[in-house]
Amino acid sequence: MSMNLSAKLDELQRGDRQLETTVALCEIRTQLQELTKSVESCQSEVSEVKRDMVAIKHELDTVQQVKEEIEELREYVDRLEEHSHRRKLRLLEQGLTLFLSYAILAAVLGMLQFGYNTGVINAPEVNIENFMKDVYKDRYGEDISDDYVKRLYSVAVSIFAIGGMLGGFSGGIIANRFGRKGGLLLNNVLGIVGGCLMGFTKMAHSYEMLFFGRFIIGVNCGLNTSLVPMYISEIAPLNLRGGLGTVNQLAVTVGLLVSQVLGIEQILGTDEGWPVLLLLAICPAILQLLLLPVCPESPRYLLITKQWEEEARKALRRLRASNQVEEDIEEMRAEERAQQAESRISMTELICSPTLRAPLIIGVVMQLSQQLSGINAVFYYSTNLYTSSGLTEESAKFATIGIGSIMVVMTLVSIPLMDRTGRRTLHLYGLGGMFIFSIFITISFLIKVSLNF
Repeated sequence: MSMNLSAKLDELQRGDRQLETTVALCEIRTQLQELTKSVESCQSEVSEVKRDMVAIKHELDTVQQVKEEIEELREYVDRLEEHSHRRKLRLLEQGLTLFLSYAILAAVLGMLQFGYNTGVINAPEVNIENFMKDVYKDRYGEDISDDYVKRLYSVAVSIFAIGGMLGGFSGGIIANRFGRKGGLLLNNVLGIVGGCLMGFTKMAHSYEMLFFGRFIIGVNCGLNTSLVPMYISEIAPLNLRGGLGTVNQLAVTVGLLVSQVLGIEQILGTDEGWPVLLLLAICPAILQLLLLPVCPESPRYLLITKQWEEEARKALRRLRASNQVEEDIEEMRAEERAQQAESRISMTELICSPTLRAPLIIGVVMQLSQQLSGINAVFYYSTNLYTSSGLTEESAKFATIGIGSIMVVMTLVSIPLMDRTGRRTLHLYGLGGMFIFSIFITISFLIKVSLNF
């Protein structure tokens, strides 16, 4: 019986060992499966790493390619800058040729016309008022009051500015429709008509004819203020545009001075001579009609507006006295491309745009500072101001000539100072001077009034 028990115990022990072995094998099999999965996962991760490395290598190749392209672009930009610098140097080396000087002289006669008609009404004020009194008395059989004749004279003075505004507004339309040169030539017809109307006023015994003539000549001068600077700036080389821009103002001051000199009593400042003084306004127009047809049309107008490249080249060759005009053509082409790239905006958008508001305000204030400085009142009424201050009429006219002479001299002085000190600095000095001396003028008149009182 004990042997049976021992045998059974041996069998149980062998069964337990087999069971442990089976469990151990199962655990090993499970671990092997997990290890297999881990190996497979590692292989998948390795594959992903390989793909990432391939992608990184591709990106590195792309970066290298982009870097090479950037280097090529940088070299291309450097070459373009060098070419542009050489072209600009060649443009800056262009000088003032004889034919270009002739063209500028012919064109600037329009600004001489403007200056002459601005100042010509000043000196013969008393003579014109006497003429108006005679006409009124012949028409109505009674004497005109001093206040009314002053108002009539004021109309003759101010209607010139009204015509000037009309001409100034239409300058751009005329320039694009008929060209810069063509517009100037057509405008001379208005100058001749206006001058003749003013000159034959006394013969016609009509001060209304004087008003109409002043209006027509005002339109003529307004157009000149648009067309002449436009034409001169477009025919001038790049390096001379700033300096030649002052030629317009110089012509205005010279015209003022000429009208003041001719208006003294020893020349044409008399009851018989003042119609001739006004009639002389036709001289700049006739002279321009004789000189300007020889000059070429604006190359910029021919190339950009009309797209006549060959005609533009011919005009440039005449103006530059050289066949090397490619730099000028390329400059105008670049300007045309820049204009086409710019977006067109309306007047409302211009006023409401925050980015354009500051330049707009600066431009408006610059014009107002000149127009509201009081210089126009001096142009028109300086003789009357001097006579009311106690000078004789003859001395007042000579004092007015002094004003015109100073203006011519200071315009000549400003030409070399413009590039040396800057436009803004010169303008600020001018505004400061006008402010101070306007106060002095006001104080002097207040003292005169208080003494008379």
